[in-house]
Amino acid sequence: MAEGPGSRETSWPGWRGRSREWALVADLLRAARVGRGGVLLVEGRPGVGKSRMLDVAAATATRWGYRVVRGVADELTQLMPLAPLVSALGEPGCTLRTGDSDGVPGPADQRLQLLDQLQGPLETLVAHGPALLTLDDLQWTDHMTLLALRSLTVDFASSPLIWMLARTTGGGHTPCLDRVFTTLEREGATRIRLEALDDAAVTEVVADVLGAAPEPDVLALAGIADANPFLLVHLIEKLKREGGFRIADGRATLVSAQLPSARAVTRERLEELSGPTRHLLQVAGVLGRSFPVKDLAEMLGESTGDLLPMLEEAMSAGIVVSAGHELAFRHDLLWEAVTESLSSAVRRALHREAGEMLLKRGGSAVPAAAHLIHSAGHGDVCALRALDLAAREVLRSSPQTAADLATRALELTDATDPDWVGRAAIAVDALTAVGRLCEAADLARPALSRAPSALAHRLRCALAYILLLSGRPADAVSQADSLLGREDISRDLRGVAQWTVFWGLISLNDLGEGQRRAEAVLADRDRHSDAAVVGALLMRSRCAMTDGRVDESFTHLDEALQIGNSGAVEAVQRPYARLLLGHLHRCLCQFDAADLAIRSAEEEIEALGVTVLAAQPALFRARVKLAAARLDDAAAEAEAGMTIADDMGTHGFIRVGLSILAYIAVRRGDMDGAARNMKRYSCEPGAPGMLFGSAWERWVEAVVAEAQGDRERAMDILRPTYTDVDRQRRTLITAPLAAAFMTRLALASGNRAYAQTIVDTADQLARRNPGYPIFAAAAAHARGLLHADPADLAFAAANHPQLWERASAAEDLGVLLTMSGASADRERAIGSLDQAHDGYQQIGALRDAARARARLRALGVRRRHWARSHQREFGWDSLTDTERAVAKLIAQGLTNRQAAARMFLSPHTVSAHLRRIFTKLDIASRAELARIFAEERPDREA
Repeated sequence: MAEGPGSRETSWPGWRGRSREWALVADLLRAARVGRGGVLLVEGRPGVGKSRMLDVAAATATRWGYRVVRGVADELTQLMPLAPLVSALGEPGCTLRTGDSDGVPGPADQRLQLLDQLQGPLETLVAHGPALLTLDDLQWTDHMTLLALRSLTVDFASSPLIWMLARTTGGGHTPCLDRVFTTLEREGATRIRLEALDDAAVTEVVADVLGAAPEPDVLALAGIADANPFLLVHLIEKLKREGGFRIADGRATLVSAQLPSARAVTRERLEELSGPTRHLLQVAGVLGRSFPVKDLAEMLGESTGDLLPMLEEAMSAGIVVSAGHELAFRHDLLWEAVTESLSSAVRRALHREAGEMLLKRGGSAVPAAAHLIHSAGHGDVCALRALDLAAREVLRSSPQTAADLATRALELTDATDPDWVGRAAIAVDALTAVGRLCEAADLARPALSRAPSALAHRLRCALAYILLLSGRPADAVSQADSLLGREDISRDLRGVAQWTVFWGLISLNDLGEGQRRAEAVLADRDRHSDAAVVGALLMRSRCAMTDGRVDESFTHLDEALQIGNSGAVEAVQRPYARLLLGHLHRCLCQFDAADLAIRSAEEEIEALGVTVLAAQPALFRARVKLAAARLDDAAAEAEAGMTIADDMGTHGFIRVGLSILAYIAVRRGDMDGAARNMKRYSCEPGAPGMLFGSAWERWVEAVVAEAQGDRERAMDILRPTYTDVDRQRRTLITAPLAAAFMTRLALASGNRAYAQTIVDTADQLARRNPGYPIFAAAAAHARGLLHADPADLAFAAANHPQLWERASAAEDLGVLLTMSGASADRERAIGSLDQAHDGYQQIGALRDAARARARLRALGVRRRHWARSHQREFGWDSLTDTERAVAKLIAQGLTNRQAAARMFLSPHTVSAHLRRIFTKLDIASRAELARIFAEERPDREA
């Protein structure tokens, strides 16, 4: 039997009736002894034993010498739930609430940089050996914290850290909580659903408490308690004290058939307390599951010393226990019993008093709002204004909390109340920030029709931005233009509207109109705000890029970034310029610069709380890794971006990730995978706010169609590009590989005129940008295909900055030389096809390598098939180059984040590589990886 709690505890859940579940816990704890980590999800109804299981796990881990940190969320202090872990993680065996003592969230950077704040303490924790971190009552936790937890469990998956995350079911937990638990389980977490005790466990529990074997009438008590462990033990102990059992010859029977309900027994237990103590507990219950003694004393109008007798009585009765700097109810059911003993009117009144007490202290309105949200009624001006203040206060630091507060305030506001519009405006901003765009738009429209002019202008500007993010740029431009036609809008608001117009026109590729407007703004900068000027510069940059004037594009973009860094530009607008910079560097194959720009945008998105854009950095990074021929990294980043989009509810971004995965599948020869991804891609909505995806995605659709043998469909997809020079430039810049692909496709379809237009455009880009070698190489490849010129193809094969394109040009050269029939050309053809084959193999483009190998066979040359699908699936030799690089850094003691920074990856991607490394090496810890690396390294270096 698995090691478990001591015999004195065996009647408690976590042991009796829980041996199977406890075995799962014990297995994870034992795994940490050898350096393995893991996640355990515990869920069930109140009283079923979740907290007790965490207690037993913590006690066991402590006995085994583990470092243990414990946390519990609280309904009334959920707004800043992880911050105390930063300090508490340094203290082994500590217990904390996942809400600070005042329930006050810190500034935006503190709230949104929890991952960075917690990374160091957690790394220190696991550096000393195995550790257990338990977090209870996650149903009270906000969704940003849940996402932070999910990221941390991934980052520390290869460390000897066991996470135990518990939640109570049967209540109204958030969809985000469901998604996070489901995702963690899908990624390998162990999920335990604690149910009511079975008959055998009930018999054991009753026998433990009574010291005698129960007769059937005693066992019937389980039905009264719904086989709920806490209620069952509570009921039996109550009846035992009152002489409700007859025990003879080692058997226990009931004295009376008149039995109270289990909840009635709980209430009776409270009624046994003195009147003052019951009243004290009722007030304490309103303050929360855990509560500061100073708040309780102030609510009761007593000194702490005056409360001591009552507090001691409550603690002696086992109703409340010490919880660090506060007191807490011993169990949720006891807390519920206390609060349920109050009428709803009294409970609301006490919440109101608590809220007013906290408001009088000054400072943050958030702690008061946590009470007022329970007590405010329709038309309660004071409470509603406090909710307004709290919503504004946390709008940037915790937009989800702001949305909850603002929407609750709206529910309590009469439709005719003049304050309704202002509250709607706050809710619109918060809902937009967290990506609930449909709700935000549905609220903004009716608010617009009722708002006074100044507020109406602000709402219209917000609606324009919502439409932009929703993938409706034409509607966004229309809304913003209607606002710009007014004379009574402020300079700053006009600037935001102009920025929205510029970005909408960029999304629409209406660059002619955009250029005209940009010139008008930049010709008279003093009359326009910084936001308008930045929008105009971004438009100029985009126009210059599309026109093939790269240096000019950089000049405008650099100026926009300098203005944006001044802080005068709206928060939601700042990441766009950095993402555009990353996009531009990626198009030019300047991969390190692209990574740095994307990382800066990612940090800005986190710091500013613009969670609606949270998935974009990973998706931009995926495109960079793909261009750099790092297919594993590109796939991992695409999957990370899609997961974030799913977690955040911004599902439009999933389409971008699917197109990336489909392209990777084609390169790897996984045509079934490509078809699956494209089928799902076609069912997903467009990507709202994803920058410059359309041209690239259209090209990917054509690549997949051609790979599936449907050349005609590929031509149909790209026909608008063949016939429009502006589209051609955008496509050839956004997808540098497209020049050769589109030339080859047109020639294979018998349309030489189309091929000629692509070559002409590629040549034009090369002439305009002599300082960027990618354009010369891409033009040479396309020109070599059109004119069957081996010199051009050889130039591309030697000079293109993308590895796949070099291999592709070498293959085309080999094919061309093969057709000449000359013996000298045959040898050159073999050399070129060898170069192509090895290049494809190096980057994992298995489909292309197989094609090159077939061409070599046709020339009588056989090459060993060392494709990964036929390589060893396990062991050191099965690792890819990227996986070996990750293994080296981790074996040297770097954390996931440190390794990610070295390799220009995200921590999610490093974690994904580590999981694959562990699987291939059949290990489960960093220590084992370090040992294997030390053994393999001499051979590798030799």
